[in-house]
Amino acid sequence: MKQTSKPRQPLPSAYRQLQRRLAGIGYISQGSVFQRRLSQQGSRYVWTRKVSAKTVTVALSKQQYYWLRRATLNQRQLTCLVERMQKLSRQTLFQTVPGVHRRKPLNKRVLGLI
Repeated sequence: MKQTSKPRQPLPSAYRQLQRRLAGIGYISQGSVFQRRLSQQGSRYVWTRKVSAKTVTVALSKQQYYWLRRATLNQRQLTCLVERMQKLSRQTLFQTVPGVHRRKPLNKRVLGLI
């Protein structure tokens, strides 16, 4: 069954702004990095993350620590931006594309808007 494609509507300005911010994100990495105090034992700079439900810990150099710290912050920003884009997408979909007849309109919680 072949679907006919309709002309795409222009994206809302809020969505385009999120796309631009998304394009500006650099390297990304999951996990957390932290710096131990000098009085603590072990490596000074550490990166932890989950792999197959197990926590993996990696010792880092100072340069690796700063690089991975930026990458993990970028990962959090990426996650936040994607969630906002998903909400805007659902909001636009249910406001502009005809759907099935409902006795009551869908609430924001059902649509994942709150």
